[in-house]
Amino acid sequence: MQMLPMGLRVQRKVEQIIRDEMNRVGGQEVLLSSLQPKELWQTAGRWEDLTKDVMYHFKDGSGREVGLGMSHEEPMVSIAGEKPLSYKDLPFALYQIATKFRDEPRAKAGLLRGREFLMKDLYSFHANTEDLNKYYDEVAEAYRTVYKRLDLPAVYTISSGGVFTTEYSHEFQTLTDAGEDTIYLCNKCQLAVNDEVIADFPAVGGSPAGSAGGGPWGCPECHGELETAKAIEVGNIFKLGTKYSKPFNLTYTDADGQSKLVEMGCYGIGVTRTMGAIVETHNDDRGLIWPISVAPYHAHLLDLTRGEGADRVREIQSQLEQAGVEVLVDDRPDVSAGEKLTEADLFGLPFRLVISAKTGENVELKERASGEVELLSIPAAVARIIEAIKFTQ
Repeated sequence: MQMLPMGLRVQRKVEQIIRDEMNRVGGQEVLLSSLQPKELWQTAGRWEDLTKDVMYHFKDGSGREVGLGMSHEEPMVSIAGEKPLSYKDLPFALYQIATKFRDEPRAKAGLLRGREFLMKDLYSFHANTEDLNKYYDEVAEAYRTVYKRLDLPAVYTISSGGVFTTEYSHEFQTLTDAGEDTIYLCNKCQLAVNDEVIADFPAVGGSPAGSAGGGPWGCPECHGELETAKAIEVGNIFKLGTKYSKPFNLTYTDADGQSKLVEMGCYGIGVTRTMGAIVETHNDDRGLIWPISVAPYHAHLLDLTRGEGADRVREIQSQLEQAGVEVLVDDRPDVSAGEKLTEADLFGLPFRLVISAKTGENVELKERASGEVELLSIPAAVARIIEAIKFTQ
């Protein structure tokens, strides 16, 4: 996984939006090692299974067997159990934004599915199932806020727990033909079920279309029609229960002095995959159309005077930056106006500002998403951009 300057700026902004919302639900940020000892994974019984599947494992210089972290349930549980817990310590939640490694047999499509990727994983620890369920719903709502801020529509989807839990889990799926998942989406309640578990829901009938009424997946009174769609999974949440706390003997002492197992939840967002999903859903035949909240820069300032307007460019750049607008300047004197304008559309920054012999003391402002072009004074153009930025925060 490599990021060039523009991509890294986008990544940092996606990270920060996720971080904001995880902090709001009480998450405490940590950073765990990618190198994980074999013994830690053996405790939960996953070393043998996952080393045959997608986990990288090897011997270090001392001959000790280690693996590259593909997920962090075991390390998180180990950290949580470093000191005795009482009911007064619960609930709490730990999260990280870190690189994961998976020997993915279906690696393809760049950021959408790779063997090395950036992920946010949050783990919550609770005294009972009731408290876990409550927090699970809070995180689901926080995820909705994340995707709203990213301008990335995401459908709440019933899915399999995979290797993480035996219970059903939930995914957040972004509809796009570039997706490799197939989901069945109710056109009334907008709840969906992943194709991998469709056979488990008899009310749906396992068919691409039909009545969604009844059944255990959340829309008994809806009676909407199911529509088949391709989608990219951009997030998932799991109720782990005691799957990991039991083998690690992660317990707490309740108010009566009794020892009880801690209940857990797990909540992931693929940061780099989310970036890929944004690209797949925000573009046109001319290039990218970055949402303001994650665009590498807010504005693209083009000097079409072949260097004669250098002083004016610096003046405009200064006014923009003093107002908090991130601006990318294209003042190359040896590049044609047509080439600069084409590249600006390709880069897809939210606003394009042009100065030329025709604009005089004003500036031409173009909004990339709508294509609307206006000739404005510098203060008016700055105010327009600032207002747009505030609207997305």
